[in-house]
Amino acid sequence: VSPAAGLADERVETRVAGLGPGQEVTLRAVAADERGCLFQSCAHYRADGRGELHLGTDASHGGDYTGVEPMGLFWSLAPAGMERPYQRLVPRSTGAPMKVEMLVHQGHSRHGAMPGPVMAKAEVERWFTAPGVRRIRLKEGAVRGSLFLPPGDGPFPGVIDMYGDEGGLVEFRSSLLATRGFAALSLPYFDFEDLPKVMTEFKLEYFEEAARFLQRHPKVKGPGVGVIGTGKGAELALSMITFLPEVVAAVCISGCSSNTVADLHYGDMTLPGLRFDMNKVSVSDTGVFDTFEALDDPVNPANSPCTIPVEKAEGHFLLVVGEDDRVWKSSLYAELAIGRLRQHGKENFKLLSYPGAGHRIDPPSTPFCQVAVDRVLGVPVMGGGEIKAHAHAQEHSWGKIQEFLRLHLG
Repeated sequence: VSPAAGLADERVETRVAGLGPGQEVTLRAVAADERGCLFQSCAHYRADGRGELHLGTDASHGGDYTGVEPMGLFWSLAPAGMERPYQRLVPRSTGAPMKVEMLVHQGHSRHGAMPGPVMAKAEVERWFTAPGVRRIRLKEGAVRGSLFLPPGDGPFPGVIDMYGDEGGLVEFRSSLLATRGFAALSLPYFDFEDLPKVMTEFKLEYFEEAARFLQRHPKVKGPGVGVIGTGKGAELALSMITFLPEVVAAVCISGCSSNTVADLHYGDMTLPGLRFDMNKVSVSDTGVFDTFEALDDPVNPANSPCTIPVEKAEGHFLLVVGEDDRVWKSSLYAELAIGRLRQHGKENFKLLSYPGAGHRIDPPSTPFCQVAVDRVLGVPVMGGGEIKAHAHAQEHSWGKIQEFLRLHLG
């Protein structure tokens, strides 16, 4: 497997040699998270006439995916049979690599069955930070988080990075952005250090302080900064570009066009939070929660005070949605935001809409997780998506996100 150590958002090349012509083998990947929880994936292959295999050109005939998928073993990693299901494999710290063991087993082994004897193996390191990237822990006024700076003198385009209602500090996208040449501020907004424990209400002044801090940083290229957010973070990104002149570009992944759950205050202004109706949550026989219909309808005139007035934004929007998002109707919400911009004669947006992709569109090769345990509710929630389509959406959008940010931040 080459490179044996490389960046987590880059492809690897996997080849097998020394097999018999047409020999059937199962390729497996095994990784553990920081808590020791085991994740694995497998695919069935057949050697060519020379007894060789190349995952870049040869198709999988079964297992966790089919077809020619050079990175399939990485994005299909899922909790092993003996582990608790519905867990995500995402790094909690960015300083150490994720180690993945790649194994070649004799024959095609059925799902859940013991694989055949191991014929060969190799270990791969997937790094989330390039050499020379600096991570600075922040306690600046009210602002908390981590600032990742690329190597060199800069100045670099500045980006604030936020995730959703899982809370806490999620750093792996920020560290990859820094690796790609952005000064990236990973910004938690609840359940971290002395920030509020739960999402009850938010003050936009906190996000304004973060934007000003980043904008004024000597390593950051001005005059404006960008913001990237997923889920609740995407919705906060919409509010930031709408109300804060410092923010000139917003990447909104699977967000809502209205403010949700917690009221958002800015000076004398308040955007009330659109509510979830728990009676509209359906639960499957296996105990998986489907929240798709649960958010109050943003189109209902009674809910118009919750709408984010995106038409006030001077900057540019990149809206990224999975058409099979089951957390909420992010495709519809993107359409509502675009409709509002067009109504006001604005064309300052781009939409990336992916058929078959689910809710959480992360950097490339992040393992797909159709159902994940919600940290707040403590129950498994359907995120939606089909594994292969979602993996392709992650790879395609990552390049487009960087292009968009470079275009508008210089």
